[in-house]
Amino acid sequence: MSHSRINKLLSGACLLAVFAGASPAFADPVIEVHSDPNCGCCGAWVEHLQDNGFEVAHHKEPDMRSIKIEQGVAPELASCHTAMVEGYVIEGHVPAADIKQLLEQRPDIAGLSVPGMPHGTPGMETGRVDDYAVLSFTRDDRTPEIFREYTH
Repeated sequence: MSHSRINKLLSGACLLAVFAGASPAFADPVIEVHSDPNCGCCGAWVEHLQDNGFEVAHHKEPDMRSIKIEQGVAPELASCHTAMVEGYVIEGHVPAADIKQLLEQRPDIAGLSVPGMPHGTPGMETGRVDDYAVLSFTRDDRTPEIFREYTH
């Protein structure tokens, strides 16, 4: 095989690798996280997401209330940070495994929430571990449902 033919084959293989690597099918989605600039646990939750394979765009916002209202997060579902991924809202310290399950199953909901800031959730590892539930919610004010419970 000629040297120029080998170069052409290698170039084609490189281009294929580049395009395959850029394909959404081969990469986890980007999660857009919005948090107060002074919140430390939000950064710890972002690290939890990154440790579990997610790419994160972290935005420090002085007015989190407006973001929560814009995303349809009811006050009883609120926590310290709000994220968006592939059309879903993720409110609070939702474990990465639950976000992955959400994205695999694609239920007809607005998003997931862990209301408040329970100890022992990702980003809130304080030494104490509380029982908590990840809730699914819709935009039509129906009662949130339990997506997954964590009991210890």
